[in-house]
Amino acid sequence: MTDSAPRDHYSYTVYADPETARTFDDRRFGGPIGELVAATQARVLANFVGRIRGRPILDVGTGTGRAALLMARGGAKVVGVDASEEMLAVARQRARDQGAAATFTIGDAHKLEFRDRSFDVAMSLRVIMHTPRWTECIGELCRVADQLVILDYPSARSVARIQSATRRVAASFGRATEPYRVFADAEIAAVLGRCGFRVRSVHRLFVLPIALHKALGSPRATLAVEGRLDRIGLLKWFGSPVTLVAERCEL
Repeated sequence: MTDSAPRDHYSYTVYADPETARTFDDRRFGGPIGELVAATQARVLANFVGRIRGRPILDVGTGTGRAALLMARGGAKVVGVDASEEMLAVARQRARDQGAAATFTIGDAHKLEFRDRSFDVAMSLRVIMHTPRWTECIGELCRVADQLVILDYPSARSVARIQSATRRVAASFGRATEPYRVFADAEIAAVLGRCGFRVRSVHRLFVLPIALHKALGSPRATLAVEGRLDRIGLLKWFGSPVTLVAERCEL
């Protein structure tokens, strides 16, 4: 493993922009659908982690600290790591505003500066889809986690695959974009398996694109439509993003 990823990669340069850091939460979680996504994420994380109070939890690629602060408010001993000082500045201010006890520090997902199995839980959200060397990032999450790894990714079976391909083409012509990666469930499970973890539970968010739901702006309509798609079996096959929890396999 090399010590760090190339710093000219978009996953570093985009999030080093102060304006991106300042507006990140509003763009992702603003509006009624954004609030629905945030509430769903909070519920899924709480269910996956189980008991939160007193547990050491690492949030890798913490960004503005939303997930880390959720765990901290539940009584966990939280450390948030990110490569962007600009994003961390927002996270630290939010922690002060909320009176939440969380530590935020600079770090790289490809090479974490923590001992093996030093956290009960290591989580990483909206990270491996952007990282230059995603298998290394998963390996590091598994190395520092004693019990659970939680991560998410856009599914290769979803409509995200079309957007990903479009962005990659645009990036090849020099357009400023985030050409993220999509994943098959099996390839994620295989990497986790090589690191000694097995997938315990999976949550899939929507069949239809989040952007479409945001354009409609109606949580009631979103829940009704997605509920119907779930009942006919489409969510299981095409739902995205996928959030999973994997547990260490004891020998």
